[in-house]
Amino acid sequence: MSNALAVATVTQALALLIGNNLSPEMDIAVTVETRKPPAEPPTEPTINVFLYQVAPNPSMRHTDLPTRASDGRLVNRAAAALDLHYLISAYGDETTLVGQRLIGCVVRTLHEIPFLPQDLIELAAERPYLAGSDLASSPQRVRFTPTVMDIDETSKLWGMLHQTPYTLSVAYQASLVLIEGREKPVPAKPVERRTVRAVPFGPRGDQAPGPTAESPQDKTPEPPSDSTPESTKKRAPSRSAPSKRAAPSSRTRKTTASGGRGRARSRPAEPRTDTDTGDDGKES
Repeated sequence: MSNALAVATVTQALALLIGNNLSPEMDIAVTVETRKPPAEPPTEPTINVFLYQVAPNPSMRHTDLPTRASDGRLVNRAAAALDLHYLISAYGDETTLVGQRLIGCVVRTLHEIPFLPQDLIELAAERPYLAGSDLASSPQRVRFTPTVMDIDETSKLWGMLHQTPYTLSVAYQASLVLIEGREKPVPAKPVERRTVRAVPFGPRGDQAPGPTAESPQDKTPEPPSDSTPESTKKRAPSRSAPSKRAAPSSRTRKTTASGGRGRARSRPAEPRTDTDTGDDGKES
């Protein structure tokens, strides 16, 4: 980040970048000025670097964190992220196409060197009116990107320049320029007491209960949970006592004794304790 002189420093460094890279295509003296296009076009070869708009950067516009706490104490410095829009126009003898040759040199230079070199920033900061600029120490580098403008936008831009005739020009955007505030944040208060503790196998922030010794008599089995899904539940077998088979009646014993003794039974015969009677009712 840098101070409020960053905008003017970028403009001056851009003019130095263009002026130092006009050769070998241009073998004549060229003047590079940092002002708007003049109402009277110069006759000598001239390049004008005009900053016509300063806009907030869209991608960094909402990333600035709150600078003050709830009590008004400054937490961090405010930072403004800016995009600089430049109009670079060229003047010269039209019979030898000096203006077009100069525009070609500008496009070649900014396409070959899209980032603003640090040595040129330091050289620009040596101007008396830029003393105190700290743009060279900023970690954010300034990049130049060509801006596409159609006929309508170009006419509106040149229409804002009162009584200025149109000349061949190109538009570039310089981003990102960060301007930092002047106030210094108040240092945070020292830590008086540590409240960090490690609690294994316990909820966050709660003390986990430690293991306690229990006697076997104190341990009682917990009732089974009723959280088993209905699909996995099995019907428990009935534990009711089997019903006793009723004693065969005398009529059944008669039928078995008369006609069904020789037929094998599916279960072992139980010992008989009573006395069978025949068809005649006498004891056999």
